[in-house]
Amino acid sequence: MKQFELLRHRSIAELRGRSRLGIDADTLTRAARILDDVDRNGESAVRRWSEQLGDRTPDSPLIIDADVCRQALESLPDGELEALKRAHSRIESFAVAQRASLADLELDLPAGRAGHEITPIATAGCYAPGGRYPLPSSVLMTAVTARAAGVERVYVASPRPTAATLAAAALGRADAVLAVGGVQAIGALVNGIAGLDYCDVVVGPGNRWVTAAKQLVNGRVRIDMLAGPSELMVIADDSADPAWVAADLLAQAEHDPDAVPMLVTWCSKLPEAVERELERQLADLPTADIARRAMNNGGLLTVDDPEEAVAAADAMAPEHLQLSTRDPRDLLTRCRHYGAAFLGHHSAEVFGDYGAGPNHTLPTGGTARFSGGLWVGTFLRTRTWLDLDPSLPAFSRLVADTEVLADLEGLAGHRRAASIRRDRMKKFRSPW
Repeated sequence: MKQFELLRHRSIAELRGRSRLGIDADTLTRAARILDDVDRNGESAVRRWSEQLGDRTPDSPLIIDADVCRQALESLPDGELEALKRAHSRIESFAVAQRASLADLELDLPAGRAGHEITPIATAGCYAPGGRYPLPSSVLMTAVTARAAGVERVYVASPRPTAATLAAAALGRADAVLAVGGVQAIGALVNGIAGLDYCDVVVGPGNRWVTAAKQLVNGRVRIDMLAGPSELMVIADDSADPAWVAADLLAQAEHDPDAVPMLVTWCSKLPEAVERELERQLADLPTADIARRAMNNGGLLTVDDPEEAVAAADAMAPEHLQLSTRDPRDLLTRCRHYGAAFLGHHSAEVFGDYGAGPNHTLPTGGTARFSGGLWVGTFLRTRTWLDLDPSLPAFSRLVADTEVLADLEGLAGHRRAASIRRDRMKKFRSPW
């Protein structure tokens, strides 16, 4: 087996072993300390921590209102403005279609009627990273989706927000931007500060501190997911262009030194060709230092056939699964675990990053085995209702069954609450 410098050989066992998220105990402990301070001291704690950690200076605004965001939108160069608007339109169209696919329900039961209604959460907090690479695309993915779900109040939190970040917030119709990041930002969104209402859901990607904070507040509010390093698995056959495959792997690798770019193939000639392309493209890639480090996390898995490639994908459950093969749809029908799939040679993962339509906030670290990406449903709740009719014959049967089950569980009060509606049904009248 030929060894490569960038495409290091991996096994399915290695893929399965890495597929678990985890926040180290020290990060959780320190994050809990900051959250506790924000819980107890509110805005003053948010200001103190944000200044101490370099998010802002004492004289910079803590909250940026919607008017300032709109001014930032209007000040963008035409090319940037139009690209953001088109991305917004594609993301919104997909999210609106998702919402339209979800309907209220009403049906007849033997003893009456029942149903559910799907309603939006009232207030959403949308986090967008602002460190090495500010991500206005993440603002669009979260805020636009929240609005499509019908959320009443939407706040964006991002440290040192750029004009593009503020412009994206304006396009997403955010009510305000909290110019703070990290644990203190999550604490502020959960508690509400400086005129911002507390949030019912907090979403969006972030570093390990943001992830730790979201883990700690989960249950007090809804969160979308715990995000780990970004992942891409490219499954490619002999129809794939080595230059395209290399470009896709490097696009993933430049995200972060901890990113995980993987190539899986049963084509014996492809790995060497991709290795050459990786070296050639790294020569003039501005983010080459980061990308080279990230390539050490991923690598190459050579398999005997497509079935073994599917087994590799299911073992890793990657955030992004790119199928650069002759018949990607057929291959996809056999894959069970992935965050988002990109079908065919032209459906590069980067188009998903920048607003082709589906959301780019996706499960990592193997959590795609049991969860999906952010979507309008993240901002919705399903509430059921029951309307029973005592004149129906099945009502008496329901009472009897309730009595049996209440006796089985030893809950006499439950039994009585059911029995009284049968025993006194003819005598019922409102005392008022």
